[in-house]
Amino acid sequence: MEIITINGVDYAPVAELNSMKAAEDMNGMPYQIVRTHSAGVFAGYVESRAGKEVVLRNVRRIWYWEGAASLSQLAVEGTNKPGRCKFAIPVDRILVTEAIEILDVTQAAKESIEGVAVWKV
Repeated sequence: MEIITINGVDYAPVAELNSMKAAEDMNGMPYQIVRTHSAGVFAGYVESRAGKEVVLRNVRRIWYWEGAASLSQLAVEGTNKPGRCKFAIPVDRILVTEAIEILDVTQAAKESIEGVAVWKV
């Protein structure tokens, strides 16, 4: 993000700031990326969390990604190589156990993740 300083005050383009806003909720459920101990990575709306158990709605398994160095970058910027990613078909609901990381996702990243074509064999 390009930031300029005028008289000691930092300014950034509004369009870039808007892309950094949290993804829109669905019925109060935040859109997040959840990494589990052994089941992989998921992106969707978190309906509930109890300890390490997380219920996600409208969720995709993030099986493989390129165009982001880490899940942190994927959660903030999305992918710049959507054609090289392998994101599974969305499912309505999933319960994952052993959640070890939950990342908030920006609106720009959510749109990027949703824009990746469904990976099928």
